[in-house]
Amino acid sequence: MRLLRLALLLAIAAPLAAQPPPGQIGSFLSTAGGPVAVYPVADGLASPWGLAFLPDGRMLVTEKPGHLRIVTTDGGVSAPVEGTPEVWARGQGGLLDVVLDPDFEDNGYVYLSYARPNPDGEGAASALGRGRFVDDRIEGFEAIFTSEPYMTSGGHFGSRIEFSDSGHLYLATGERFQFEPAQDLGNHLGTVVRLNPDGSVPSDNPFVGDASAEDEIWSFGHRNVQAMAFDKITGALYVAEMGPMGGDELNRVERGTNYGWPIVSWGMDYDGELIPDPPTRPDLEDAVHYWTPSIAPSGMAHYTGDVFPGWQGSYLIGSLVYRGIVRAVVGDDGLAEHEVFPIGVRIREVEQGPDGHVYLLTDEPDPEGRVLVLRSIETSMPEDG
Repeated sequence: MRLLRLALLLAIAAPLAAQPPPGQIGSFLSTAGGPVAVYPVADGLASPWGLAFLPDGRMLVTEKPGHLRIVTTDGGVSAPVEGTPEVWARGQGGLLDVVLDPDFEDNGYVYLSYARPNPDGEGAASALGRGRFVDDRIEGFEAIFTSEPYMTSGGHFGSRIEFSDSGHLYLATGERFQFEPAQDLGNHLGTVVRLNPDGSVPSDNPFVGDASAEDEIWSFGHRNVQAMAFDKITGALYVAEMGPMGGDELNRVERGTNYGWPIVSWGMDYDGELIPDPPTRPDLEDAVHYWTPSIAPSGMAHYTGDVFPGWQGSYLIGSLVYRGIVRAVVGDDGLAEHEVFPIGVRIREVEQGPDGHVYLLTDEPDPEGRVLVLRSIETSMPEDG
């Protein structure tokens, strides 16, 4: 079975890498829900990573090298927003995700995840901070959580952020390409952490009071989570995480649960070493679905808009390898529906806009990062037909 997975990976990698560049304005994607138009919104961005909509319809977009930009739907891109934190922009580190506080219109808080430089030496840690968005700048930014430990590795920072309906703040961290620490509750590597909005620890977190565990941990045994979203109907939290060579996973995140990395995986190590399959350890949580070959998931949205009625209830997952979007519907027994549609560029982030359209951030190897929007044919055609 492992040799078959390796053969599939090698056979599929070449045609995926050869996907054509995105089409011109008004080009169409063929999907199970019908044709969809792809439009550029803005370009000239440097490795954009996270996107959040302001109440006035403008977008906050992070750039991994360390800038936050304001992007308008007519293509305007601002100068760097003042007041953002210093970041460790190396490897996969930098300025990463951005979300607004659920009470943003009252308190103005913007949350940023980033690779925080070690103030006492080398390396960085996955961190989360917040500041108030006032007159198009960030005021009073402060770090409210810094993962343990600081490390010199430039890989696997994770760093997606989500708020639950209950107002709790979730941050996914990577295991910094260190493997075994993802099973050690004494650090935050390879975990999903759960916080109050001010960074304090909720009293009902699963490991509060355990002297051998970090209080912030909600789940552990993850590898590198760069896609996370709540089901807007059921309230369940899902992550799509990158496996090793194959074995990317879609996981339903439960309180105090161990997801098995690196003890088990549906993939294999980059050196060809076999990793036991999840069924060999029924005491560990298996994935809702896995992908071999890898899709390299980054960015995920649970779609509930009216623009694409055939997508309602779907998870739209950005794919760095497929250079497009993976659409997945989760059923009681795993994936009930699944399709992939290529766009021709690596997709780093996926967000449902307030207008019900789907907004994407593109990533290298594009010459420059862009914001794209997916529109239905009905909203893309001229009124005179």
